[in-house]
Amino acid sequence: MYEAKHISSTQNALIKKIVLLRDKSKERKKTGLFILEGKRELELALKGGYSIATLLYNEKRITASELQTDFNKIAFTNIISVSQEVYNKLAYRNTTEGLIAVATAKPHHLEELKFNTKNPLVLVAEAPEKPGNIGALLRTADAANLDAIIIANPKTDLYNPNIIRSSVGCVFTRNIALANTSDIIAFLEKKNIGIFCAALSASEVYTKLDYTGPTAIVVGTEDSGLSKEWLKRSSQNIVIPMEGEIDSMNVSVSAAILIFEAKRQRQVRPTTK
Repeated sequence: MYEAKHISSTQNALIKKIVLLRDKSKERKKTGLFILEGKRELELALKGGYSIATLLYNEKRITASELQTDFNKIAFTNIISVSQEVYNKLAYRNTTEGLIAVATAKPHHLEELKFNTKNPLVLVAEAPEKPGNIGALLRTADAANLDAIIIANPKTDLYNPNIIRSSVGCVFTRNIALANTSDIIAFLEKKNIGIFCAALSASEVYTKLDYTGPTAIVVGTEDSGLSKEWLKRSSQNIVIPMEGEIDSMNVSVSAAILIFEAKRQRQVRPTTK
């Protein structure tokens, strides 16, 4: 049975620190810690090899015995039960099972990115800012089982609670790297990975291209698209034809269409891994 301390006051120093981790990107970057909430997210973080510094639970939602049953093979070093008032103070969702964890972030260095195949399919997203869009891109990458997702010139902290929530926790299990555009282009070219940029200018309809070789599909923001640096170094610009009054879609929708066309081609014309 887990033996836990108990915190009942929202003024407790540790609780105040955890609130800062939840709300402030600066605090997450300074400490190298972040918080996650929910059983599924905790399970995925553990599966992804994350180290859990502190586990907090509310006994009105999950008991110590249930915690023991669900995580009986995991040796958490610091387990704390918290009152309903404290849990309400910490939680950013109303539907989770009473679990909040403080975990250690990963660096996501580009030079450490490894592929398990000689024919990778990669998604690159330049300067995504909205946590919901980033989470949706990560879910798309997970659904397609991409070899990696690379975020260029990131504007939002990867461990923002809303990214964790909108990605449904797959932020913990995907192969993710963060870097600037120049370094990513150099990395892709060194690996002989074709660069297919979603753009309106000098573009071919996306279904006419061949993505069966090593491929990076690159998407930008809905407002400004991709930077000139990407367009200059692109192997080929690609476009999804629009038949209505507007000329673009949500970035996660566009990425999904392009990625699953690449997946379709690879199933029809499989290559040797």
